[in-house]
Amino acid sequence: MSEAAVTADLLFTNVHLATMADGYGELRDGALAVKDGRIAWLGPRARAPRAAAEHDCGGAWMTPGLVDCHTHIVHGGNRSNEWEARLNGASYEDIARQGGGIMSTVRATRELGVEALVAASLPRVKALLAEGVTTIEIKSGYGLAWAAEERMLRAARAIGEQLPVRVATTFLGAHALPPEFAGRADDYVTEVCERMLPALAQQGLVDAVDAFCERIGFSNAQTERVFAAARRLGLPVKLHAEQLSDQGGAELVARYKGLSADHLEYLSPQGVAAMARAGTVAVLLPGAYYFLRETTPPPVALLREAGVAMAVATDCNPGTSPMTSILLAMNMACTLWRLTPQEALLGTTLHAARALGLHGEIGTLEVGRRADLALWDIARPADLAYAIGFNPCRAVVKDGILRSVGVWLQHT
Repeated sequence: MSEAAVTADLLFTNVHLATMADGYGELRDGALAVKDGRIAWLGPRARAPRAAAEHDCGGAWMTPGLVDCHTHIVHGGNRSNEWEARLNGASYEDIARQGGGIMSTVRATRELGVEALVAASLPRVKALLAEGVTTIEIKSGYGLAWAAEERMLRAARAIGEQLPVRVATTFLGAHALPPEFAGRADDYVTEVCERMLPALAQQGLVDAVDAFCERIGFSNAQTERVFAAARRLGLPVKLHAEQLSDQGGAELVARYKGLSADHLEYLSPQGVAAMARAGTVAVLLPGAYYFLRETTPPPVALLREAGVAMAVATDCNPGTSPMTSILLAMNMACTLWRLTPQEALLGTTLHAARALGLHGEIGTLEVGRRADLALWDIARPADLAYAIGFNPCRAVVKDGILRSVGVWLQHT
């Protein structure tokens, strides 16, 4: 389509574009046209098409809206008391014996209805939106019973209705073993596969299925049962894999053509190769690594050499990564694990979209993509991963609608 033939709803001018379609994909002194909520044209400002309205960006940079592709942001309570206890010398075993750990979050979450879960989660979500996030993945997994998992997923859907943000929901029923099934992990997996997942999927509450494959979670065989149930329902899978030990989870999720394998501190060369063959995205979660003071980093160099796409996410959760800053996650990925700033930005745009199966819709500035955009007061794209504790986001565009950050966050 020629420039003259385009009559856009809104034209952004005097803007530098980081399209993220080929590295940064920089286009200086550019313009971008939006029509019907999608990108209709982009190119040099001098060739910009006609539009019903025009917005002068004042020399700002524009990127795709950022994508936080791994969060547990819907939950009740917090665990700052446990964090303080650990710093005062308590062990994980001490805390668990006192009823702490994930089960403390399960108890707090089970006590809340949908509206209360939404109210508790909105401040955390809004903190991410203020940093240019326009898509967020939200997992269940703190209910560990059908009704509680349903409330979590309904709360996640409600957030997407109350705020201008795309929410991708992930069922994580196989997150931990609930007390009702103590000593009966296989029976609980049956409950997940035969009752919980089919019922929640039938209600349209599940976009993808996840599990925690780990010695303190679920075995490789139990995880495969969950994946097989997801496949029967036509749902994509992803996995918490190789965070604390190598359980072969990355190879398993790759065998099921999974969207992503997440954490990956103990990922083996065989797991890297399997992910490369399957096109499974590596989701790196530096917040948990930092908060738990881990010392074994994921094999970034091997992933890079094998051509595995690397996404970066906050892993926002109350126990191991109480982080609500995607920009800090980008900085940590660069500082702790030596990602380049370009890799970090690709990891929160194109590759994060791939980790959600949405790369045909979002994640790059290309004609036909959703007009989910972020405007930044920066000198160059690398600045987004550079500054610590500084937010240069000026405005966002969600589905073609421009809002300053302050106005956007007030929209409920």
